[in-house]
Amino acid sequence: MSLSVASTIALSALRASQVGISVTSSNIANADVDGYTVKTANQVSTVAATTGSGTAVTSITGGVDKYVFASLISANADLGAASVTASYTDQLQALMGSTTGSDDGGTSVATLVTDLQTAISSLASSPEDDTVQSEVIAAADSLASSLRETSASIQSLRSDADQQIADDVDVINDALQTIDDLNEAILAAEAKGASTADLEDQRNTAIETISSLIGIKTTTASNGSIYISTTGGTALLTSTVHELSFSASATVNASSVLSGISVDGEDITEELTSGEIGGLLTLRDTTLVEAQDELDALATALIETLNAVTADGSAVPAPESLTGATQVSSTDTLSASGSVRIAQVDEDGALVAYTDLDLSSYATIGDLVSALDAIDGIDASLDSDGKLTITSTTDAGVAIGALDGDMTGDGTSFSSYFGLNALLTGSSAASVSLSSAIANDASALAIGTLSNSTTVGATVLTSGSSTVADGLLAAMTETQSFEAVGGIGSTTVTLGDYAARIVSDFASRASNAEEDETSAETLATSLSDTIASRSGVNIDEETSKLSDYQALYSAAAQIIQAANEMFEALLSAAKSA
Repeated sequence: MSLSVASTIALSALRASQVGISVTSSNIANADVDGYTVKTANQVSTVAATTGSGTAVTSITGGVDKYVFASLISANADLGAASVTASYTDQLQALMGSTTGSDDGGTSVATLVTDLQTAISSLASSPEDDTVQSEVIAAADSLASSLRETSASIQSLRSDADQQIADDVDVINDALQTIDDLNEAILAAEAKGASTADLEDQRNTAIETISSLIGIKTTTASNGSIYISTTGGTALLTSTVHELSFSASATVNASSVLSGISVDGEDITEELTSGEIGGLLTLRDTTLVEAQDELDALATALIETLNAVTADGSAVPAPESLTGATQVSSTDTLSASGSVRIAQVDEDGALVAYTDLDLSSYATIGDLVSALDAIDGIDASLDSDGKLTITSTTDAGVAIGALDGDMTGDGTSFSSYFGLNALLTGSSAASVSLSSAIANDASALAIGTLSNSTTVGATVLTSGSSTVADGLLAAMTETQSFEAVGGIGSTTVTLGDYAARIVSDFASRASNAEEDETSAETLATSLSDTIASRSGVNIDEETSKLSDYQALYSAAAQIIQAANEMFEALLSAAKSA
């Protein structure tokens, strides 16, 4: 072999070693960088004519197995949905509280229902006790406050989910633009014959970012570009970026219908079922809505059940004015039967005067209100909110006797129909509240009952009546029917049991979500580990390679040095001759 051929071969080995050292050093330096895959300098032997002429690095490659990467993308989407669901259901469970675990036996709405039942049980034993009455009022107020606060917190979670969707959409759009830019950069690098391995790593990292937020599929175009679509088939990246559009709502309440996500003007919300966004949409539009529905079912049952009892009671002494909680219209038709007694009672409970009205005589609410207003010593009207107000124009108070009156054919009394003597007001968990009359004056609690006596001067109203207290206790302890709502099927239980089912339902949801997150995390971690084992940097292997390349570099350098020395010796010999 001539010295020139030996030098050429050694020089090619030196250059290949330099590239190998550079690539291996880069691998070691980036071993802990997320998304970085091990790079390999691919070498081939070169031939001049039929004789080996050395070695050359033809390419620098890296990347991951496309099939394993596709599985990781799917697993990331499942994990994204599972993680956000676990986070929100855990917060929801905390809002609902627990039936055990605190010093006072629990912190949940169910516990507060039980507290109210306990107070009412004491009231049934001592209906005349002002202290016990105050305890009932305090328990009812605490329960109503808890329902309102929990309802507001649920809507706050919906608002948080809505805003998080908006943030995720921005991240996705940025990542799509990044991938589009990298597609162009990779094509340009290939055209120059430069390595695209690092660019491909960056592109895969951006794809992983999107996959954790939304379920996607990737397609490799003939020119090597990566195109992206949702799992439902909507194109997000082709030769151009198709951005997601979404607007978060400024305010969110129980009746809010929140925005969907669109691409190129088409709503794609229904096809987004995985990824963090898929989980957030399910939480925002289903899970948290069901939580609100369950809470509303409990609040409505409490309002209607308790108010139906107190409606036919009376505060002692009788108040000078009664205002209903139910909105009606003077033109509403009326198909009532039986009679109702409008009594005027002095502060000692003695009957001053009374009038019995035949309810079947009136065709509309307006007719009935006019008849009430015609009673001597009584003013009656519908206020601006459509609520009935009955006011005594004398020193006496007003008390209502239900008698056999039936306003709707299902046993609804006169006072219950108009919402008189209400303990609670509102129509949902968001609006339930202790009656303002009772909140301002505890003596307004309608714990007394008007007797059937018609003797003027006779005592017809006393604070010691147990009729209302017993009715309240029965309302709390007897079963009633609840329609299927949220995660609770149709059932017949007590108010306390239904409240406990709400707490249990969301404890179960949180537990299931945690299990799903663990399973999804296990799969995603396994796939990540697989990719890392195949494509990640092994420091020991790379260190060994580096030593080999350094040894090869040193050997090639020595050969070149020896060849140079031999050339110089030959030149010296030629000059001497």
